[in-house]
Amino acid sequence: MATPKTPLPKSSLMGILWDIQKKRRFISSDDMTKIAKEFKISRTELEGIITFYHFFHRTHAGNFTIYLNNSIISKQSDFSAVKKAFEKELGISFGETTEDKMFGLFETSCIGLSDQETSALINFQPFTNLTPLKVKKIIDQLKLGTNPSEICSVPKNNIRYVPEKDKVVFMKPYVPGEALRKLKKISPDQLIEIVKKSKLAGRGGAFFPTGMKWEFCKKNVADQKYIVCNADEGEPGTFKDRVLMNKLPGLMIEGMSMAAYAVGATKGYIYLRAEYFYLKDKIEAEIEKFRKRNFLGDTIMGIPGFDFDVEIHMGAGAYVCGEETALISSIEGRRGEPSTKEYFPVEKGLYDKPTIINNVETLCAVPRIVNMSLDKYLKIGTDATKGTKLLSVSGDCGKPGIYEIEWGMKLKQFLKLIEAEDPYMILFNGYAGECLSSADFDREISGENLLAEHVQFQWDDPIQYARKMSAIGLRSGGSFMVFNKDRDLIPVFENISDFFVAESCGICAPCRTGNFLLTKKLQKIALCHAEETDLEEIKQWSTIIKQSSRCGLGKTSTNCLLTGLLKFPNEFKKCLLAQSDFNKSFESENVVSDYDTIINEIEQVHE
Repeated sequence: MATPKTPLPKSSLMGILWDIQKKRRFISSDDMTKIAKEFKISRTELEGIITFYHFFHRTHAGNFTIYLNNSIISKQSDFSAVKKAFEKELGISFGETTEDKMFGLFETSCIGLSDQETSALINFQPFTNLTPLKVKKIIDQLKLGTNPSEICSVPKNNIRYVPEKDKVVFMKPYVPGEALRKLKKISPDQLIEIVKKSKLAGRGGAFFPTGMKWEFCKKNVADQKYIVCNADEGEPGTFKDRVLMNKLPGLMIEGMSMAAYAVGATKGYIYLRAEYFYLKDKIEAEIEKFRKRNFLGDTIMGIPGFDFDVEIHMGAGAYVCGEETALISSIEGRRGEPSTKEYFPVEKGLYDKPTIINNVETLCAVPRIVNMSLDKYLKIGTDATKGTKLLSVSGDCGKPGIYEIEWGMKLKQFLKLIEAEDPYMILFNGYAGECLSSADFDREISGENLLAEHVQFQWDDPIQYARKMSAIGLRSGGSFMVFNKDRDLIPVFENISDFFVAESCGICAPCRTGNFLLTKKLQKIALCHAEETDLEEIKQWSTIIKQSSRCGLGKTSTNCLLTGLLKFPNEFKKCLLAQSDFNKSFESENVVSDYDTIINEIEQVHE
């Protein structure tokens, strides 16, 4: 009797799906049947996994699969002209594939190139600063059989500013292994104590104390522990981690090794977003260098029991996988849905083992702190937030790019630094962040005080608001988008709302349905059909979504809309029905289209 075949580990599922998608350009029904059999799961479960991720296709996506970024910064660049150029050159609309299956056109959300818009990915190779003329040249070359990797853009790091020399933390020369060597004289407990005293907190936006997280994980006894680097930088307008991984991939890996040493982990994963596929080879090459120099592997640096290795796990296009429980689900080969936190990952994370999840910037900070010494690091920044912060800047400014600033810089000083052009609204912290107005310009970028919503929303008068909030710092995950006075803000909020509708995992009704209904309200406002009651309902519904959603995506999805209504009420009120006698939804061509069709048919019959 034949021995039953052992099913493949589900952790390899995503990799297999990617292999098929890249080879055949879609995942067929026959593929699904074979995969389901190999993994001993139902086809229904497998289809649920495939359809959850944006970049897995069930129909042919074209030998050259083109994804055009449709986030707001792209929309305010050359998006419309570039989109029309792609459609003209290929003779198809977005969402379609050419008859010969050579090209497929798709829109996607932010791809981490907001400082170089309009941008696109072709077979996951980056193309930046696109114009209609560039599009024509690109398509002509691809039709001749040119590989996208031969003609793609090399994204610029665009590092615009660093503080004075003795205060630079990240953007300075890097010597691989320099911090690791110091672990010979530092115990795991001592390393955790250094991180705790540094006041380093999660740099992805949550700002949970890193040392505390590591301490919790170390105290949980287990036969296996994991370190996961969250490189799923999906917040629109954010690209700092892209620059860190491109410029200093070793610093990230070294930070992971130090985290492993601190908590006793032996296995690490870099969860890399699919939009950064072009960085994968570079990071893998750096991992191999680390192995050869004994910065990874067994008995690292000759330290007994210090065994740790790293591999890359590719995402497949799901913003919600930036949430740590969703990320864990994705690595385990499941839909990337956030789970209820009965246990924190440091207790039961990946494969139910204690797991540390930190983002790229957080992990890169640790080797720098150890190298420059805790005393020097603590002299940089403010009392609550030590060190420096990386900010990704885009929009209406003279110098978009990466800025490493010392915590504590005033917002108005930063706006001057980036050469903001008549700034009107700042989208701070991305689509899940908040809207800032001139009433916020005297605030500092720091974490001296957490933003208390009951304080923020009890002021209707801008002067009172500015006085009260001037003492409350601005904590940022890294995204900083500038909009000047010439911009219509309603399309900005529509773009944000559309993003959350597309990115909601759909598991809870408040987020799934609530954000969809908000898009309808915003469409009503954009067409000048709304009334005052619609604005009140937007506030009520937004609050309900924040309070009752299951995970952080839903809880933060209406932040910008609520703060936008608070700080820019006139932008909404000028579109109310009572304030306008212009119906933006009325288009004469649509009104007479049926008539024209009928007349044409009659004429053809008589001819």
